[in-house]
Amino acid sequence: MISSKLPNVGTTIFTTMSQLATEFGAINLSQGFPDFNGPQALLEAAADHLLAGHNQYTPMTGLPALREQVAAKIARVYGATVDPESEVTITPGGTEAIFCAIQAVIRQGDEVIIFDPCYDSYGPSVQLAGGHCVHVKLDPVDFSIDWQRFADALTPRTRMVVINSPHNPSGALITRADLDQLAALIADRDIYIVADEVYEHLIYDGVQHASVLAHEQLYARSFVVSSFGKTYHVTGWKTGYVVAPTHLTREWRKVHQYVNFCGVTPLQWALADFMAAHPEHTDELPAFYQAKRDLFCDLLGGSRFTFTPSPGTYFQLLDYAQIQPDMNDVEMSQWMIREHGVAAIPVSALYETPEPGQRLIRLCFAKREETLREAARKLCLI
Repeated sequence: MISSKLPNVGTTIFTTMSQLATEFGAINLSQGFPDFNGPQALLEAAADHLLAGHNQYTPMTGLPALREQVAAKIARVYGATVDPESEVTITPGGTEAIFCAIQAVIRQGDEVIIFDPCYDSYGPSVQLAGGHCVHVKLDPVDFSIDWQRFADALTPRTRMVVINSPHNPSGALITRADLDQLAALIADRDIYIVADEVYEHLIYDGVQHASVLAHEQLYARSFVVSSFGKTYHVTGWKTGYVVAPTHLTREWRKVHQYVNFCGVTPLQWALADFMAAHPEHTDELPAFYQAKRDLFCDLLGGSRFTFTPSPGTYFQLLDYAQIQPDMNDVEMSQWMIREHGVAAIPVSALYETPEPGQRLIRLCFAKREETLREAARKLCLI
């Protein structure tokens, strides 16, 4: 009988809740994907390239035209210069980019600091590399980083830190001051960063994203990951990218070439065309999603849930302590699907050790207005 390399890992909570939503015919606000299409011009470009015969392998590093568009966007948005040939790689999704970054750096016995709650791929990726996760809890109220707690977690074996901003599941943001603090605390240590920035363009209320790409000290030791799927409403395309200094990119690509080699060719051509023709898309994205957030929060104003509008991502946390205080969040999420027809993610599933007494669920508001209105109507009846 096989001895599992991931003995404590089962089916992800995202798959579990989506399957339960399908079984009961519930509105699925659990898994993070839109229920609307990407831009028409992008879809037409994909069809054009498919029919034009752009269906064979791209270079392992990704389509040159798309890498050039990524570098141009980074220069325009963050004022940072990266080499599209030696620092930008197109990936089959952000999760693969994160996995390869961890595999490229982490060896047996290395420690990786992860902030809880977190996206659930981080831990297994570290474990498969032979590393050990050191979980540092974020503030349970605003999900900010306690830098003293982080400093206390550093040891001579610390080799990597995974940061995520805007943060899944809370939407919390890392500030430039946070990045400066991180840089100062690891300045004299051989520590690398994975910066998960897949929601980089989903930030609201006029706040600007503090990217590692614009932080010279941190970028020198970082793998910065982003997602075309999140930015262009096409999560099923599973296309993202990683940006890292040349010496780190070289090591990252050694792993990548044996995991996926390259992404889907016609989709890369379509994205390159759309980015060149519509650079304004990323500029308009915050207002587009803020309108959805504001609508959803306004509609929930008459409910018994308590919440603070999310500062980023397309997720909204709801506190249900005034509704079912004796239910843990897994029980609450299952009850909501069965009895009220709305699917959510229990936040405790994204912790190594759940926060005692926390009563939070995560819902996705990347949905059509009619979906949000119907979901809010059901939630207001709870």
